[in-house]
Amino acid sequence: MENTRRIATPDTIKRLDPIFLILIFALLCFGLVMLFSASYAYAYYFRKGNSFFFISRQLIHTVLGLGGMFIISKIHYSFYKKTYLIMLFISIFLLIVVLFCPPDDKGFHRWINIKIIQFQPSESIKFSIIPLFAAMIVKHQNKMKTFRYGILRFIIVLLPILVLMRLEPHLSGIVLICSIAGVLMFVGGADVKWFIALFSLAFLLLLVMLIRGGNYMGGRFYYWLHPFSDPLNKTMQTDQSLLAIGSGGIFGLGLGQSRQKFMYLPEVQNDFIFAVVCEELGLVGAFLVIILFLLFCYKGFEIASKAPDKFSFLLCTGIIAQFGFQAVYNIAVVTATIPNTGIPLPFFSYGGTALVIELWEMGIVLNISRYSKTQKLEILKPRIRKSLT
Repeated sequence: MENTRRIATPDTIKRLDPIFLILIFALLCFGLVMLFSASYAYAYYFRKGNSFFFISRQLIHTVLGLGGMFIISKIHYSFYKKTYLIMLFISIFLLIVVLFCPPDDKGFHRWINIKIIQFQPSESIKFSIIPLFAAMIVKHQNKMKTFRYGILRFIIVLLPILVLMRLEPHLSGIVLICSIAGVLMFVGGADVKWFIALFSLAFLLLLVMLIRGGNYMGGRFYYWLHPFSDPLNKTMQTDQSLLAIGSGGIFGLGLGQSRQKFMYLPEVQNDFIFAVVCEELGLVGAFLVIILFLLFCYKGFEIASKAPDKFSFLLCTGIIAQFGFQAVYNIAVVTATIPNTGIPLPFFSYGGTALVIELWEMGIVLNISRYSKTQKLEILKPRIRKSLT
């Protein structure tokens, strides 16, 4: 009787999902340990002898992210249904602003620098499209089988965003946003035949961009097909990554014992940190990372499946899909399974903006988990009664 009274209304649920919270902390702590191991040599050489440069900044952003995560976990998820347009307009505005900011050393316009604050607008747009698409689907959920409401509306919304990201250019952001959008449209009820046709066309367009996209995109596609053609320049990153993975063997060289991180493997603290995991912890460590992400996604989708309404279901599904895609794409790039797209590994790769937003997104999932059990029981009760009668 006590349990029945406690779960009678959603407002009585105030407990975060403990298993999902443990998985978040497991990935976060694992990531911080590997970030320090991967980055201290590079930091010492390029940051005036400060081996703690990257890890100290990441720890600061971890504190900010965790603080925000627990605050956001208390904000009802319906807040994003009311404010998704504001978040979208701000994100698009930032995507426009970044095009007028000074380019980085590669000539890309991806960062906005305001004194000590540096952030990527693409990180905010990745999240902004999730509540946007969720709200669009819920509003016309009975018409999602039609081309107009199930496909065309989403294309119209997505095209300006993709054009702005192409101007940066930011191929990895385009791939990730299209992947998230595809999942939301699919689970939202878009007709399968239109869905397959749309993403077949998107794949062909992406292939054309890779082949004929100039030095930036075309080069990445060519050197992916010829991974050892220029080991001292264009293919150095891929070659050194594969060397690091192969050097690790089954059990690895030992934590902190990587050799490739000593200025051989570029971006070792960012997109290619998984290669250091493989080198230092071997196949066992690589499988541990993959298993943690699989458990994380499984638990996240389980929370989504128990969500109290369709909006929260789509919101949670989109967030977890984003993390899952990022992990899959990053590992695929590091192992040379797909061309280099520059997608970071969630919780592991260095990046203050990315980590803070990742943890804030976890706060949203944790908030949904506060209400999911009660709502699922209430939804199932009529079905149980009907089956008994």
